[in-house]
Formats: sequence, structure tokens, C-alpha cells
Amino acid sequence: MYYKRLIENQILEKLKYSGAILIAGPKFCGKTTTSEVFAKSSVKLITNQDIELAKINDNFVFQGTNPRLIDEWQVVPDIWNKVRKLVDEKDLPGLYILTGSSTPADKTKIYHSGAGRITTLKMKSLTLTETLESKNIVSLKKSFDGIDKNIFFDNNDYSIEKTAFYICRGGWPKSVISDTENSLKITKDYYNGLFEFESSPNKKFRNKKKNIFKMVLKSYARNISTEASYNTMIKDIELNENRKLDIKTFDEYIEALQDIFIIEDIEAWNTNLRSKTAIRSTNTRHFYDTSIACQALSISPNDLLNDVKTFGFFFEDFAVKELSVYASLLNGKVMHYRDANGLECDAIIHLDDGRWGMIEIKLGSSDAINVAATNLNNLDKRIDYTKFIKPSFKMILTAFGPTYVRPDGIIVTSINCLTN
Repeated sequence: MYYKRLIENQILEKLKYSGAILIAGPKFCGKTTTSEVFAKSSVKLITNQDIELAKINDNFVFQGTNPRLIDEWQVVPDIWNKVRKLVDEKDLPGLYILTGSSTPADKTKIYHSGAGRITTLKMKSLTLTETLESKNIVSLKKSFDGIDKNIFFDNNDYSIEKTAFYICRGGWPKSVISDTENSLKITKDYYNGLFEFESSPNKKFRNKKKNIFKMVLKSYARNISTEASYNTMIKDIELNENRKLDIKTFDEYIEALQDIFIIEDIEAWNTNLRSKTAIRSTNTRHFYDTSIACQALSISPNDLLNDVKTFGFFFEDFAVKELSVYASLLNGKVMHYRDANGLECDAIIHLDDGRWGMIEIKLGSSDAINVAATNLNNLDKRIDYTKFIKPSFKMILTAFGPTYVRPDGIIVTSINCLTN
């Protein structure tokens, strides 16, 4: 079964004007399958024989009808240079689609940035909209155009247990199409195969130790959705794993996890405030898919349900991932806000055209919703709107519960009711 992806319209659009496009993202998120929808021929560099042959004579890589899909191009970095050269020579759009689940094996072999020739798109795992598990009640795009103050949906047939399951299952296509029991096993198998780098063409990965990868990832998961510093995580490893790591080694493993699209930080947001409160600029720690954090710590849906605090952090990561996919379709990105006085906003959606919205992410109790609303309204009061435009919307995103608009104009909606 193929789930239609939200990124498809972006691919189609960019193929109309860009000579080549690169679709980058974690393994098994669906990059190749989606690219095949648009490609008229393809080559997959996934066997040692094909990789070695491509290094010696890459002619077969480029022979075929365009758009030509070159899957896992990064194992032979010089392919990038050749694509750039061919795009220049042919001066036509839609020639090549490159897919990659890591950065190149040797970045020194790439001699040109590809700017103006190769357009990059990031692809994440499936969202609830793409898996058809969202009821599509609240659109992020439409929220920027103005909230319908009369909107209401009771969402009675949805439970917080379903959100806990979605978090642990993840958005991996093979997990999603399987039955409930096996889907969690498939995600576990995916996690266990992440660090099999013995035969990797990338020396940076091949020389890394699997047990250290897992230690670093566990620490990242224990600090998910926080601003924990690298020094804090190193101390966490010493305390919980009884292993000392120097900052250089830790940095190398973090860079490798970023290179294979496992972890991703979101930036701090800054704007003009009425007060002189210091803004904290530390990035917040997040994952490309929260299920990897669950697997790192052996967390099940029941574990989340029995630990509300942990559930809250993991749900925030899950919500940020969903929001980041929807925001990217609007030429926007997700950031966070936190100041020295403790005032925070979990997600600021900022679009290229200057419009923005603020979102607090909570599990969904009435007390938590009221606290979130207070935070949003307090932040709203601190912004100097003589120097900055007003937000298009204020939202509280929950793990379950109804969709409605509060008297103060803040929309409250569950994650399973949100869509692009």
C-alpha cells in the first residue's frame, strides 16, 4: 500500500524549474518509493558491486529516461559533481532525482554546492495526515488565514492511548501498514538495524562503536524536548551508563546521528519585546521520528501512559515533527521561545512571508490548557507590535480531546485533528 505524501506537490513543482532535486531523510521513511512516482527510470546504489562499479565507471548511473532517479547517491560522492555538470550542459529542468539517507561518504569529493542546479527537499516519516489517521479538522494553512471561531468537534472516539501508540510506532511506512501488534516490532527491528555500519562506504560511520552510538542516543532521548547542553548529556551518560566521554568524541557521534537524519534540533525564536528580558538562544533537542527515542529507552505505549512527565516531553517531540512537516509546505519552519524568566512557547511557526503563529503543546488536562493559554497571552503582551506583526493565531495542541475556540480566541485542538 502506498500512502500519498504531502511532499509530492513540492517535488512536482521543483521538477518544473530545477535541473535536479535531492530528497534527503532517514532510512525507510519512503524517499525512494515516493521518488519512483515521478521518475521514468532509476538506478539504486545499494549493493557493493554497483557502488564499486559506479566509482570506476559511472556511465550506467546516468543512462535512462529523465527524470532519472539515483537512489543513495551519497555512497559515490562524485555523482553530485557529475549531476551538476550534466544539468549545466543540458540546461533543462527535471533531469535527476537524487535520494540520500546520509551525508556523503567523503565531502571533500564534492567540488560545487549545487546552488541553482540542485534543489534540496527534506523528507520525514509519515504524518497522521498521510497515514489517514488525522480527521483534518484544523488546517495549519487555514489557521494563518484566520481561525473559525465557531469551530467545534467533540473527538469522542479518540483516546490518549492512541496518541501513545502513534508515538511509539512512528511514521515508518512498513510499521504503519502492519497490524497493531507487529507494527511496534517492525519499528524495533528498524531501530536495531540503524547502527550496522561494518560495511558502510562512509569511513566516519564504519569506525564508530555501536554501544557508544546507543549511549549517546539514550542520553538524547532522556533530554528530549529540552535545551540540555552537550555537557549536561555527557554527565548524563556518566551517571546512567557508567561511561566517560570527552566532548570531542561526543560531538563526533552527535554529528553522525545528524548525518543519518536521526536527531534534529530546533532553533530559538527571537523578536522585539516590550521588556528587556533576556532571551535564551539554546536549541531544543528533537528527533526526526519520536519512535527512535522510544526504542532507545525501551519505552512502550503503556510506559508513556504511566509516566505523565515523560509522556509530555515525548508528545512535544511528536507534535513538533508533525508541525515541521506541515510548516515546510508553507515555506515555514518551527522554532521555540524561552526567556530567562521562564516564559516559554513550545512552537513558533514562522513563514517566509513574515506571518507567524504560536503554539503550546500539552497532553490535554483542563489545568494544563489553562496554563498554556496564560503563557500564550503573556508572551503576546510582551511583543512590541510597533516593530513586529501580530500572530495569525494562537493554538494549544493536545494529545486528545475536543477542538474548540476559547473566549480569548485561542484554538484548542488534538493532534489527530490537525492537518496541513
